[in-house]
Amino acid sequence: MLQLFKFKGGVKPESHKQESANLPIRSAPLPTRVIIPLRLNSLTTATPTVAIGDAVSKGQCIATAEGRMSTGIHASTSGHVVAIEDAAFPHPSGFSARSVIIAPDGEDRWCELMPFDETNPDPQALREFLRNAGIVGLGGAGFPSHVKLSPGQARVDTLIINGAECEPWITCDDRLMRERATAIIAGARIMRRAVGAQRIIVGIEDNKPEAVAAMQAAAAAEEATGGEAAIRVVAVPTRYPAGGEKQLIRVLTGIEIPFGKLGFHYGVQCFNVGTAYAVHRAVAFGEPLVNRVVTLTGNVETAGNWEIPIGMPIDEFIALGKPKADTDRFLMGGPMMGFSLPGTDAPLIKTSNCIIAGSPKLFPPPAPEMPCIRCGECAKACPIELQPFELYWHTRAKTFGKTQEYHIFDCIECGCCSFVCPSRIPLVQYFRFAKSEIWAREKEKNAADQAKARFEWKTARDEREKAEKAEKLAKAAAAQAAKKAAEAAAAAAAPVDGTTSATPPPAAAEAAAPVDADAARKAAIAAAMERARAQREAATPKNTDQLTPAQQREIAAVDALRQQAGIEPVPATPATEEPKS
Repeated sequence: MLQLFKFKGGVKPESHKQESANLPIRSAPLPTRVIIPLRLNSLTTATPTVAIGDAVSKGQCIATAEGRMSTGIHASTSGHVVAIEDAAFPHPSGFSARSVIIAPDGEDRWCELMPFDETNPDPQALREFLRNAGIVGLGGAGFPSHVKLSPGQARVDTLIINGAECEPWITCDDRLMRERATAIIAGARIMRRAVGAQRIIVGIEDNKPEAVAAMQAAAAAEEATGGEAAIRVVAVPTRYPAGGEKQLIRVLTGIEIPFGKLGFHYGVQCFNVGTAYAVHRAVAFGEPLVNRVVTLTGNVETAGNWEIPIGMPIDEFIALGKPKADTDRFLMGGPMMGFSLPGTDAPLIKTSNCIIAGSPKLFPPPAPEMPCIRCGECAKACPIELQPFELYWHTRAKTFGKTQEYHIFDCIECGCCSFVCPSRIPLVQYFRFAKSEIWAREKEKNAADQAKARFEWKTARDEREKAEKAEKLAKAAAAQAAKKAAEAAAAAAAPVDGTTSATPPPAAAEAAAPVDADAARKAAIAAAMERARAQREAATPKNTDQLTPAQQREIAAVDALRQQAGIEPVPATPATEEPKS
């Protein structure tokens, strides 16, 4: 038996799983339009490869990856591209994102699919294939799977498949494990080969006995058919957030991942069961990630799980459950880590796992926020062992540097602190605000540093150009002075009878010698003084030859005044003799 461990903190909210877990997965009908964002999160974007009016098939690549953290994006049904424009994005801010909008033709026709050759022993080829297939984490974060499958120099011994699904109300992973356990185990086997792991552990909360039984049967069948090393399916105690990556690693292996570290640093890598299923479909059948299972629950007449095409508008998906009249809002994700949608015109994306219809009865308005009493309950419940009350006070004071000292970026925003707070303080909202402020200030600082670097580079370039120009002028002046000196020496040494001397004169020899830097500088100064003298001569009046006696007397008077003041008199034009009367 595998020994299980405990993680600190955590809470036990009401699960509300039964509302949607008892019905099988249903296929959603084709929507009237499909909106596929070119951006999955702040780290990933893609470049469209289609144009307005193009006909596309299901599974066709419509955007190529940009950068290492991006993946390919594919059409989730066949039809025509009607627009490539900014459209609503499922985010609490309500911002828009560049999207490809497709009008389905109703045929849902696949393009030609190319499965991966499983006999290919190159893990890098497999990772590149999954990247082009658009495979990302389906547990909520949407992290590119090809990156997590590239541990680099680290050695991964244990591959964990996360089927905990600890968030209340959500049951999409539960139904996926019950109905498609064999495909999930096959996907886990493929990922094990990509990272070189020695063992696979599947962790499922013990409030899902049907899923545990189905996965154990699939693992046993894999072993019976001559599969690789044993795959262990383990039921873990139900405690939120046991589905957090670090918490599940702690429960299953006893390894505690410290601040600033990830699982692969300790030989462990973790993937969601939905991701494993998507990997199997991509490798075995060549299907890119264009569908996913989404839970629709809450204040609806028909709760359940539907397999939807990526990009299906949320309002059309909600209509499948027939919301009740008193529905006042919709949440994406669970009540602990999810958020209220600002509108329902946004599409379902790869990370959309649940839509909850809310009502005043299901989710009463929050009680008024009261002052923090520093009771410490939030610290006791924190599964990361942070001090939320300290983070709260520093966030209120906007001393964001202090929040970083208290490891605010290690907060997984699970909501345990807010759940237990007797003062009803929405602590997670404060922490999200602090993180966004720190990111914004870092961005401004980086922009300022780049501007400073550009200014310093331009200043250095200008100084270098000035020095080079001065050096060229000095060399030119020195060469001109040397030439004149050589010419003068040659003229002085020439014999009177016109014959040439076999030995060059000393002056000419000195002129032919290399000119050092000091001499060049002096020559440049002399040349500049000569130019100034020539300019003064050019500016001297030339109409002083025919002065009248009166003008001559005025000049003489000025010269006298200049002499009395101690100023060197300007040479005066010789006066003509005054005529006798």
